[in-house]
Amino acid sequence: EENFSIVFAAMGVNLETARFFKQDFEENGSLERTSLFLNLANDPTIERIITPRLALTTAEYLAYQTERHVLTILTDMSSYADALREVSAAREEVPGRRGYPGYMYTDLSTIYERAGRVEGRNGSITQIPILTMPNDDITHPIPDLTGYITEGQISVDRQLHNKGIYPPINVLPSLSRLMK
Repeated sequence: EENFSIVFAAMGVNLETARFFKQDFEENGSLERTSLFLNLANDPTIERIITPRLALTTAEYLAYQTERHVLTILTDMSSYADALREVSAAREEVPGRRGYPGYMYTDLSTIYERAGRVEGRNGSITQIPILTMPNDDITHPIPDLTGYITEGQISVDRQLHNKGIYPPINVLPSLSRLMK
């Protein structure tokens, strides 16, 4: 338990949500082993783009230099992708699906593929990227690309939540390409 850390990065959240996350870490006693990266919705767009990379660099340091097992939570990757789309449009790049940059798959994979272990090192990084699906559309580019890169996803269903079913996981659209 001593060699466990949490790196939490929230992107594009409002102040109330940021306070909730911090308070929750305090209340459950994990704040002293948690590195928080809180990018607020009114912060500059470029900060939203660097937030997951700063968080993952911290996770890599904790995992591979201090030999910790690090849980890295990135939320909301949809907000991150929207920031990337905004910068791409400002740079007048040719847009891909739904206006997202054509390099979105590559960009997301450079984030998601930083999880795992390094041979010869004792630490590890477990990553949980969280994203919203606009209009609950699983074919939206961000959940779609995330599923391909990560080889799986867990779909949390708003209707199950509203019915009081917890955890509100809908197994039908959830996906694991690694499950045999």
